[in-house]
Amino acid sequence: MSKHERPWGYQPRTGEAGPSWQLHPDTLSVRSGLSRSGFGETSEALYLNSGFTYTSAEEAVSSFADETDHFLYSRFGNPTVAMFENRLAAIEGAEFCTATGSGMSAMFASVACMVQAGDHIVAAAAMFSSCYVVLNEILPKWGVTVEFVRGNNPEVWAKTLSKPTKVVFIETPSNPMLEVTDLRMVSDLAHKVGATVIVDNVMSSPVLQKPLQHGADVVMYSATKHIDGQGRVLGGAILGSAEYKDKYLSQFIRHTGPSMSAFNAWVLVKSLETLSMRVERMNASAQKIAEFLQIQPKIKSVNYPGLTSHPDYAIVQKQMLGGGTTISFEYNGPATELFAMMNKLAVIDISNNLADSKSLITHPASTTHRRLTPELRAELGITDSVVRFSVGLEHPDDLIRDFQEALK
Repeated sequence: MSKHERPWGYQPRTGEAGPSWQLHPDTLSVRSGLSRSGFGETSEALYLNSGFTYTSAEEAVSSFADETDHFLYSRFGNPTVAMFENRLAAIEGAEFCTATGSGMSAMFASVACMVQAGDHIVAAAAMFSSCYVVLNEILPKWGVTVEFVRGNNPEVWAKTLSKPTKVVFIETPSNPMLEVTDLRMVSDLAHKVGATVIVDNVMSSPVLQKPLQHGADVVMYSATKHIDGQGRVLGGAILGSAEYKDKYLSQFIRHTGPSMSAFNAWVLVKSLETLSMRVERMNASAQKIAEFLQIQPKIKSVNYPGLTSHPDYAIVQKQMLGGGTTISFEYNGPATELFAMMNKLAVIDISNNLADSKSLITHPASTTHRRLTPELRAELGITDSVVRFSVGLEHPDDLIRDFQEALK
């Protein structure tokens, strides 16, 4: 593995040894992964080139043989993309990070690189609809079998994992109903049968949850959410051990080409500098708004991991540092009234995105999760009266007032 593929920590100035202590993730989000050119720029450089030159034919040979530290082609690796990868790896506490063009490309690659015909996957049933399509429709065409598990009953998980299993896939909290899966319990059971645990950590971000610390083997993100979190670029990321990367992921990524653009990586590496501040502010606002919503007569129920009423609240306290930035709730009335309420919102935008600096609301059954059958939506609790609300950076009092006026 060449040097530019390894996660870099804090890079001291030339001739300095660097700090003698372990830096806080907030400091790493600003300082890690730096790779300054000879110009000594303060901001990270943007390398938009597709290819790289060699001083000789022999250097090209040794570079492709991984004997010389040299970038080859931006589909394989790029200096700006590497800065983003290494910074996020430092924040996550992972041995490596591989950036991809979108969150779904990260999800697909993280699982698909491991499986072949005859392999078995077990997954937590509550998840984003596109993830469900990958697991329930696309991979079975390859001869891969998939079983889905609801809830956190150890006996159910143990029974499902009693057969040889290659991958366990978990999205926690889930989108949109914010179900929480016990990472330690499932990871321990999965490892007994030799399965690799992959966690979609999009709804929490690395600020509020670090799955690798709770037994997971691989973490994946839609970097479009929280990490950019400002509605500008698409991106994805896969993080884990060097062994997983070398054995499964590297060649899959290299030859299928779901690479991240250098420009998007440059935007994302700068976004990491404010990730903690944004997520902490949004999390605090979400807690306040969830507490407001749960006492409104027009709201039938509120799903938010930070509320003591959440069915998985005890698990949340073990593995998360907050309830997150997203709330889902069920309106006490038909969809027509719900839509009228959404249309009256003056500050909050109607949009299918989430984890953005602007507060966004959507109706999952008719937008993000319409691909699921009505029967499956009903099983997952995604009724026609459910909405998903992504809390942004506006003042929480204004967001509460917006709901107050719309609920009248």
